[in-house]
Amino acid sequence: MQIRDATPADAEAIVQILNPIIAARLYTALDTPFTVDQERVFLERFPARGVWKVAVGAGRVVGFQVLEPFATYTHAFDHVGTLGTFVDLALRRQGIARGLFPATFAAARAKGYEKIFTFVRADNPAALSAYVAHGFRAIGTARRHAKIDGRYVDEILIEKLLDVLGPTT
Repeated sequence: MQIRDATPADAEAIVQILNPIIAARLYTALDTPFTVDQERVFLERFPARGVWKVAVGAGRVVGFQVLEPFATYTHAFDHVGTLGTFVDLALRRQGIARGLFPATFAAARAKGYEKIFTFVRADNPAALSAYVAHGFRAIGTARRHAKIDGRYVDEILIEKLLDVLGPTT
């Protein structure tokens, strides 16, 4: 498996991974599918401080991680990024995310991030376990945080502190 930066040319492959995850209604709070054109524009306009890594296996994109600045309306959060991890549903639990995390952490450190903060659906224990295995810790629960198809979903708030010398928890 190869890990590399995403490019606008990856838009179709990313949508092919992301839309089935959205349609499953089990793994993400995203609830609206994306078109290839929407994804391509998003990639073209992706923030310079962002980190977008794709995992390529067997000649195709099989997963990706997206880290974006937490808040751009103030410099108080310039050191914080938010992270999303997405793996082809047919290839889950095969080490794809495990390959993405170190590359994303290294790129995040290089871009000045000191902390990664994100949410994981409370009803997705496999995702929470993957994040915890990579040094994240749960810091709280946002009750009824997402509402998907009329059903409330709690989300677990998680964070990982980064250190320029290496990972910390």
